Amino acid sequence: MTDIALVLKAASFAAHKHRDQRRKDEQASPYINHPLALANILANEGGVNDTATLCAALLHDTIEDTETTADELRESFGETVASVVLEVTDDKSITDKAVRKQLQVEHAAGISDPAKRVKLADKIANLRDIVATPPSDWTLERRRQYFDWAKSVIDRLRGVDARLEAVFDQAYSKRP
Repeated sequence: MTDIALVLKAASFAAHKHRDQRRKDEQASPYINHPLALANILANEGGVNDTATLCAALLHDTIEDTETTADELRESFGETVASVVLEVTDDKSITDKAVRKQLQVEHAAGISDPAKRVKLADKIANLRDIVATPPSDWTLERRRQYFDWAKSVIDRLRGVDARLEAVFDQAYSKRP
């Protein structure tokens, strides 16, 4: 399978898995817009052309937010893609959201470079969305707290990609 074919397969897979999900913004945007934004940020702003990283960006929330299993990703996209997705997947068995968020900060430095790039793109996309179309029930204080938490995650993985880090810093500069 060609690189472009695998990326398109990942986009199609993610679209199918997220087909009934919506974002938390006022317009209830289709969820698939989020993974597509990550892949776009990586490819067009970060200059990332690694197929596994782009596929992982498209698939990054499938295990966390759908019924997708790691084995399903391994079977469809290979071990490399599946392992990057697993690195950026929160453990939903931990029901305390604050604990899960703290674990993201603590684990950020130890994940692989492709996972760090996906994490950067995820936080960039989220910050941009919070500025442009914030979740309808988020207060100004909650939006600011998210920005600061995202920065604490990214500060732990800095040094992996100066170009993406600059894009993150630009997004962070729009902190509400």
